[in-house]
Amino acid sequence: MLDVLETPVDFTAVKLRQKSAWSAGDYAVVGTTLQIVGETLCEELDLRAGSRVLDVAAGNGNATLAAARRFCDVTSTDYVPALLETGRKRAEAEGQKVRFQEADAEDLPFSGGTFDVALSTFGVMFAPDQEQAACEMARVVRPGGRIGLANWTPGSFIGQVFKTLGRYIPQPVGVRSPALWGTRERIEELFEHSAASITTTTRQFNFRYRSPMRWLEIFQTYYGPIHKAFLALDADQKRAFTLDLLTLMEAGNRSGDQTLVLPSEYLEVIIELKA
Repeated sequence: MLDVLETPVDFTAVKLRQKSAWSAGDYAVVGTTLQIVGETLCEELDLRAGSRVLDVAAGNGNATLAAARRFCDVTSTDYVPALLETGRKRAEAEGQKVRFQEADAEDLPFSGGTFDVALSTFGVMFAPDQEQAACEMARVVRPGGRIGLANWTPGSFIGQVFKTLGRYIPQPVGVRSPALWGTRERIEELFEHSAASITTTTRQFNFRYRSPMRWLEIFQTYYGPIHKAFLALDADQKRAFTLDLLTLMEAGNRSGDQTLVLPSEYLEVIIELKA
């Protein structure tokens, strides 16, 4: 019998399902709150004005805008057109010149060595074919260039949310957990042939909402995977899923009052490519 990881996977079908999920709701409502992660990543990369920067699976453009604010030459990509449009409007509002292009993280439409730096904050980690996505990021960056990533860790709050989600909505057999991108071991596996050095730093992002219930309302309405899950579950399953999520938040909430201040760990990754 084949091992689970050896089972042939229809990545095209998986990707279509994922695209449908991320197109649902309005990720920008959630994504905008994560802006500090893109700013921190760009500082750690020590970006210089004029650098050619690619944001992969850019979502609503957090890392895109962070790089543009540092006067980089930025190209922002995602496979969800609506998210790119949100990023475009944000850039226009700030007077930032950014190229926006629809693109699949596993098949980037750029020649090898086009960019000095490639970024992804909580984006490329969700690509179903992890090896292909990593190869594409390394391919489009010039020799000696850098890749910067921010990925939720398996034990983080968001990592546990997806683990909980998996108990209600079966995940595709043979597809590795996105949270593995939040481990140094997996990053080393993915970039072992292209990296000259890998630096990882564990950081915390704090979800700050009016209350745990308000977090749940926003994620149920706007965060694609959870939005789609609630649509698919029956009444009893919805109640159980709601209780599980509220229990997770109660365990991690450090506010001490009625609000929500919930740390979620992520791995910041800086990869220097071989020259």
